Amino acid sequence: MSQSKRMKFRYIYQQFFSHISIIIVAFLVLSLLFAHYVENLVYENKVNELISYGKAILSEIDESPQAADQIINRYSSVLTTRKMSFSIFDQYGKLYAVGKQGPAIGGLSDKDWDRISKGRTLVVNSDFKRFGQEGVTFVVLPYLNNGTFIGGILLTSPISGSSAMVHRVNQYIMYAIIIALVVSFLLSWFLSRIHVHRIKRLREATSLVSAGNYHVHVASSNFDEIGELANDFNHMVNKINTSMEEIESLENRRRQFLSDVSHEMRTPLTTISGVIEGLKNDMIPEEDKERGINLVSQEAKRLIRLVNENLDYDKIRSNQIRLYREDIQLLEAFEIIQDQLMLQAEDKNNQILIEAEPEVIVNADYDRLIQILINITKNSIQFTTNGTIWLRGRTEGQSTIIEVEDTGIGIDPSEIENIWRRFYKADISRTSNPYGEFGLGLSIVKQLVLLHNGEINVFSEEGKGTKFVIKL
Repeated sequence: MSQSKRMKFRYIYQQFFSHISIIIVAFLVLSLLFAHYVENLVYENKVNELISYGKAILSEIDESPQAADQIINRYSSVLTTRKMSFSIFDQYGKLYAVGKQGPAIGGLSDKDWDRISKGRTLVVNSDFKRFGQEGVTFVVLPYLNNGTFIGGILLTSPISGSSAMVHRVNQYIMYAIIIALVVSFLLSWFLSRIHVHRIKRLREATSLVSAGNYHVHVASSNFDEIGELANDFNHMVNKINTSMEEIESLENRRRQFLSDVSHEMRTPLTTISGVIEGLKNDMIPEEDKERGINLVSQEAKRLIRLVNENLDYDKIRSNQIRLYREDIQLLEAFEIIQDQLMLQAEDKNNQILIEAEPEVIVNADYDRLIQILINITKNSIQFTTNGTIWLRGRTEGQSTIIEVEDTGIGIDPSEIENIWRRFYKADISRTSNPYGEFGLGLSIVKQLVLLHNGEINVFSEEGKGTKFVIKL
């Protein structure tokens, strides 16, 4: 553990040193390039100045040879004030005239002399041992007469002034680098702390989530990747929180459902057990035996229906149901539903009405279609008293629309989506329900409609009835 801690390199230092190293390298490269540029510029200006003076001297001597001495003396005085000197030589390298403190021509090499004799200007910057002087910049201009080399002029200037200027420029560059490094040091540290603080908040939030707190929220934005990461984190936490709430709700419904199922199974099992014991011990009068047997049969069917609903739901969810689709006359299917559920409807003083033309056809699995219609219609019967249930069918384009509408108690609009949930009955009532509605019935309906690549919607208001609309 201690070794791991020693090897840790905190992210704030990574950020800081990466910023500073990039800035230092950039400043070094820029300063070196700038210093080199300034140095070349200074020496280039000095060379240009020397060349301009040399051309002026040669031009005036060429125009007035008889006044050569006066021209030389005049320029010698001017150049001396600028710490420059010059010497004029002939084609043999012998001095023709020398300005005040003018240099000797002996510093030229054979290569230099060959270059000058061909009419080319010779320029040397920062030469430290030429012409008996140290630390000078010199320029040699050839003098041509009708293309023939007859001599030239040598001009020199000490580099001390140029070097001092370059040195001052380099000093200012160094000061600028130091100031910029200090500012960038502080700015890099500040920015690094901001980034690290944002990441630290995410890390702390992640720790809270791992500890089971799913209500964490971090500040987010779309400014950069860290902000987008915070957005994704909040979205993830919301999804986890929603999932945990659903899991908790599902678990509560499951427990309640098991309690309800146990209650529902206990009643028929107690009845069956009591009747069988009565028959076995001859405790039931002869005239009541048939009634007892019928009661046992009804209660057994009720248990089978409860088990089948669970099996059906699990088969549908695991895609173990195969559909055998065919064209079905919707009116005929409605009539079957009407016949099967008429007695149940009459028990609650309801009537079932059919509104469908004979030519309305639906392509579906017959058994599953009947199962869908029975479940929805039973649901309408259960929550309707002294009312009407309509079974309607019509064709719209390539689709068949099936409607089951009642005048019952209706559903709170906020609860409509919940009716498709498994075990939803447990959230509404613990009363015994022989039909299975709001237990597994509607969950099975939703899954069967989806298996037919259809859609189902519910429209309802409390006290104004409910309408189921299926589109296949």
